[in-house]
Amino acid sequence: MTLAAFAAQLLNGLASASTLFLVAAGLSLIFGVTRVVNFAHGSFFMLGLYSAYSIAGWTQPSGVGFWAAVLATPVAIAALGAAVEILLLRRLYRAPELFQLLATFGLVLVLKDAALYLWGPQDLIGPRAPGLAGAVMLFDRAIPQYELFLIAVGPLVLAALWAILRRTRFGLLVRAATEDRDMVAALGVNQAWLFTAVFALGCGLAGLAGALQLPREPATLSLDLAIIADAFVIVVVGGLGSIPGAFLAALLIGIVKSLCTALGDQQIFGLTLPLSQATLAIEFIVMAIVLVVRPYGLLGRARDGDALTLSEPMLTPFSRLGSYAVMVGAIALLALPIFADRYALVLTGDILAFALFAVSLHFLMGPAGMASFGHAAFFGAGAYGAALLVLRADWPMELALLAAPLIAGALALLFGWFCVRLSGVYSAMLTLAFAQILWSIAFQWDWLTGGSNGLTGVWPAPWLASTHAYYLLTLLLAGLAVLALWHIALSPFGYALRAARDSARRAAAIGIPMVRLRWLGFGLAGAFAGLAGALYAFSKGSISPELLAIPRSVDGLAMVLLGGVQTLTGPVLGAAALTVLQDELARATEYWRAAIGAIIVALAVLFPAGIGGGMKQLLRWARRRAA
Repeated sequence: MTLAAFAAQLLNGLASASTLFLVAAGLSLIFGVTRVVNFAHGSFFMLGLYSAYSIAGWTQPSGVGFWAAVLATPVAIAALGAAVEILLLRRLYRAPELFQLLATFGLVLVLKDAALYLWGPQDLIGPRAPGLAGAVMLFDRAIPQYELFLIAVGPLVLAALWAILRRTRFGLLVRAATEDRDMVAALGVNQAWLFTAVFALGCGLAGLAGALQLPREPATLSLDLAIIADAFVIVVVGGLGSIPGAFLAALLIGIVKSLCTALGDQQIFGLTLPLSQATLAIEFIVMAIVLVVRPYGLLGRARDGDALTLSEPMLTPFSRLGSYAVMVGAIALLALPIFADRYALVLTGDILAFALFAVSLHFLMGPAGMASFGHAAFFGAGAYGAALLVLRADWPMELALLAAPLIAGALALLFGWFCVRLSGVYSAMLTLAFAQILWSIAFQWDWLTGGSNGLTGVWPAPWLASTHAYYLLTLLLAGLAVLALWHIALSPFGYALRAARDSARRAAAIGIPMVRLRWLGFGLAGAFAGLAGALYAFSKGSISPELLAIPRSVDGLAMVLLGGVQTLTGPVLGAAALTVLQDELARATEYWRAAIGAIIVALAVLFPAGIGGGMKQLLRWARRRAA
């Protein structure tokens, strides 16, 4: 690698870091003041690209073109963000943070299909920046002028934000709300409009980042989830709520990624390190290392508002009526092969696998009190573990199915050893980091995992080849696993987990080994998720890295929160509802994501207790009316 080539890669990394800083700075501002984990922030970046493309096209005849788009797009996206905050998020500020996350995930689906409707599915390539279309010679290498411009934008925006936060009354209120927003409200500040202004500013920065990125990459519908993962990494590495921390983290991530690209494959002690292929995972590896060494990021610190909370899930054993309902449901599922066709059996088998996946996540979130943004790591680990044992090691399907939860559980114990030592958003983001590292391995390790194409030929044993037989096996194993998790949640071990969750100091004072309990709970949840992944893999006959990706983890969160965290059956109901909705709406309309997103947002706003909690409240109301 020549010095010129290395310098070119480094400058490219710094230009990308500048764009990421704009997105991450907005996300950090929003979380610091409102405590909203805004999963839709990447959607505002995506809409910034699309809006800039349209505005540049409309204004091109007047000669202003691209620069008019750069100026107008942040204003338009900020206005959209203000509307979202007023119409949606204001109704959720008193709700637990994870329900806000659920609502913003629903918003992601709505905005994605809105972009599909307005701009179509094709990639849109924007114009070059007038006046910056040329290149300059550095180290005998032509460097695009626009790259140098982007490198300068990051420090300029940082300086502008510093001036706003340090030299204006608005900045004073923002810093005060970041420290103690309840005190700010007690002093008479109109907290609602402060939140609106901060949310609009954060979205405007995302829109500006999108507009500036237009000459570098096309506008595509996949940008929302891609950029939000990078932004989360930068915000967490820098420290939640810290704008200078976000800037340092963006520089660190940009430089490290450019170094991996520049160095390529390296020989160290006779081993080949494929650094060029590590770019998909390197930022998550950096995040994991930083969080292990500095649990609150580079410039962050512990604050009371950094925890991801849930409404108190007072899990209790089933009542007599509830026990009868579970028995009736089990009998109906056993009798289903008599009446249902093959398609219905396959769909119900998927629901059973996802129900086990959701119940395992509910066990982690409810009794253990640990939110996870990367639970799909264990779902996918079980699927890949079983598939590799069958295809590469020639194991029988039955043994591979039994080994899958052991593989996923061992992996969960390894990851959990680090995750349980953190709390709140930092712990949840570390689970995301580990999941993304696994996803990148599965995506790029072609000779073992099949790479992006995945693995095929993962079929059940001959005696399970019929749809009816495999459905009954799935029902048996998933049902027993769900019952086992319910029993553990209501056992002394489950109550000890809840004690450590609700009052860590009191639990420690009476001798409860909190870290060990949480670690074992993490391992159990991972093992049961691995069994769900293996059942799903043998049902489909193939697997792909999608099983480990962020959307699968978010699906698990959506199932738990839609069903309700206050009941044992909530995750099962949520898994059934989301799976059926996805199946039916995907066949009914091209814009099925928007329909599902609207339903998720409505449930988060109108029924924060979820489907299970709503049914519980309805039964209580019926008993009171009958009395």
